Amino acid sequence: MQKLLSYMRAACQKYNLIENGDRIAVAVSGGKDSLALLAALARMKSFYPEKYEIVAVTVDMRFGNKDGDFSPIKELCDKLGVEYHIRSTDLARLIFEVRNEKNPCSLCAKMRRGAIHNAALELGCNKVALGHHLDDIAETFVMNLFIGASLDCFMPVTYLSRKQITVIRPMIFARESDCARVARKEQLPVIKSKCPADKTTEREETKLFLSSLEKKYGNVRKKILEAMQKKEINGY
Repeated sequence: MQKLLSYMRAACQKYNLIENGDRIAVAVSGGKDSLALLAALARMKSFYPEKYEIVAVTVDMRFGNKDGDFSPIKELCDKLGVEYHIRSTDLARLIFEVRNEKNPCSLCAKMRRGAIHNAALELGCNKVALGHHLDDIAETFVMNLFIGASLDCFMPVTYLSRKQITVIRPMIFARESDCARVARKEQLPVIKSKCPADKTTEREETKLFLSSLEKKYGNVRKKILEAMQKKEINGY
């Protein structure tokens, strides 16, 4: 946990992600990354110089047209002293049945983000924290390069003027392995994804591609971030 907290504090201070008085909605899917973010933000409150509140929010996709069981996350939030809210949707039915999307990830991410943003506003939050980490940065950059022919990636902090809400990514300096380690050592209640596209996406292929490069060239993901910082791509 200390390593993750160190990475998060560095990112928050470098990019001014958290300000005094912030009320932050933490997007919690039930995966290891979002749970590690939630646990770390709850822990960081005790020593971070800026005072802030956090609220955990889960968007229930309702796979199989059934409500998801997020009771283990509720128990974790009770333990952490964090408000927990679930927003029920029909996103799974819309994406996989009504629209029958062949490449559902982009639309799914967009619609889930919209639901999170709306929930955050309803709960009086001025910021939304997402669990993207350094691996996600590298994968997104490579996917945009190869598929979209652009040098582009999500930003550490983004103000959405239409929603009047700010999106922050406190874990951008941490590796996915750091999140996995925290989830294991803190015994976080990771919920297995029920998404039918899980582990079969272009992102998964990119993850494997970068892992193969790292066998020869070392920490390729970190080098991509460092290159982005040198060229100040998307605010890095």
